[in-house]
Amino acid sequence: MVVSGPPGQVTVRADLEQVFRSAYPRVVAVAARVLGSRDEAEDVAQEVFLTFGRSSIPAGEAVGWLSVAAAHTALNHLRSGRRRAWREEAADGGDGVSPDVADAVVTRDERRRVRAALARLPRRQAVALVLRHSGLSYAEVAAALDLSPGSVGTTVRRAESALREELNRHASSD
Repeated sequence: MVVSGPPGQVTVRADLEQVFRSAYPRVVAVAARVLGSRDEAEDVAQEVFLTFGRSSIPAGEAVGWLSVAAAHTALNHLRSGRRRAWREEAADGGDGVSPDVADAVVTRDERRRVRAALARLPRRQAVALVLRHSGLSYAEVAAALDLSPGSVGTTVRRAESALREELNRHASSD
């Protein structure tokens, strides 16, 4: 429900605080699953809740909508961040890696590769994979993505397979 105010003033939902308190941990978890950073995930959650606060989405659909919006927004941030990182590395001209941090760099690089591969997947597959691996049940993923509950498993398995293919394809091109 959106509350109307004087002309020119932003309207905010009356139920925003209640929805925020109940859904915030899940929204941050979904975004963090994509981004790998709680700080960035909290930024995404803020953006998603601002959008939700101005919407007329029924409260009963809020958790599903917020979860999908968090996944989409996080994927957008991931894609734009990847482009920014590429520009920064190109401008820097070097990798700046020292041997004593090799293990940390390898782990960070593996995570970056997975996130980059996730960003290259078709949007529906990436969102289904993120939502399912963020702890949403098959029924919740189905409701959030407007799928039949029976097709969620197939969608997630196909997304996992596509993710593996993306990782293998880019590993062989390195």
